[in-house]
Amino acid sequence: MLWPVLLLAPLLGPAAAWAPSAEEERLFKAWMLQNERRYGPEEYPRRLRIFLSNKRRIEEHNAGNHSFQMGLNQFSDLTFAEFKKLYLWSEPQNCSATKGNFLRSSGPYPDSIDWRKKGNFVTPVKNQGACGSCWTFSTTGCLESAIAIATGKLLSLAEQQLVDCAQAFNNHGCSGGLPSQAFEYILYNKGLMGEDSYPYRAKNGTCKFQPEKAIAFVKDVVNITQVTSNFMHYRKGVYSNPRCEHTPDKVNHAVLAVGYGEESGTPYWIVKNSWGQLWGMQGYFLIERGKNMCGLAACASYPVPQV
Repeated sequence: MLWPVLLLAPLLGPAAAWAPSAEEERLFKAWMLQNERRYGPEEYPRRLRIFLSNKRRIEEHNAGNHSFQMGLNQFSDLTFAEFKKLYLWSEPQNCSATKGNFLRSSGPYPDSIDWRKKGNFVTPVKNQGACGSCWTFSTTGCLESAIAIATGKLLSLAEQQLVDCAQAFNNHGCSGGLPSQAFEYILYNKGLMGEDSYPYRAKNGTCKFQPEKAIAFVKDVVNITQVTSNFMHYRKGVYSNPRCEHTPDKVNHAVLAVGYGEESGTPYWIVKNSWGQLWGMQGYFLIERGKNMCGLAACASYPVPQV
């Protein structure tokens, strides 16, 4: 079964300052070209300092004994405070108040599973852009896969409808929301449109739902029962951080579990993110399983599709 997972992140401390070497400046200019960045004369030195601070922090982490590696990516010119403002929820969401049936199940379970390899059950990684709408991508990704498993047909569903229309269910567009509450909205709204008829715009808008164009429906919602600064530069490996918050009142990011396995004795979840395919492992990450890492086990939910 596929379900969204919720993660949390504490703040990054202030970055150290230093004079860049010619090699570091060449690297930054190459990164700017690759990521299509342009800065004015006043902004350039500030972004360079932030980039080099992130780069050295990445190198210090990778030189240590950790289960995951960090790397430069499209966020490397941002402080974590800036990244949090652009890509995470403006205020943490309290998922402990969500309603729904609860699932209890006992195995046996296979040692590992990856729904990406079982057929056409998982849509490609999408990109939420500078909008705290990760909760909508977790919601659509889960419902897309649930419908595909039930019917064999993989749909691409409209995140923008959730951004624009689900406020009555305690969701807040680009400022955050919860997948369980989004599933409730789809249930009582009687449907979700496809992405082709309600395209994503990465900003809040006026609700344009058309009932006759709804293609996905929810019959029930089931609850099963967060992002750190170094997670921003995750590259590969099994993410684990003992400083990561894990209580249900601190969640600030929503993602989608698509499988699980084990690496070098460490069990992990395979998780689909919504920051594009250039981040992490082609848009995915592994996170330690069995310890409620970053609260991922505290707020998981999934829909029962109406097919």
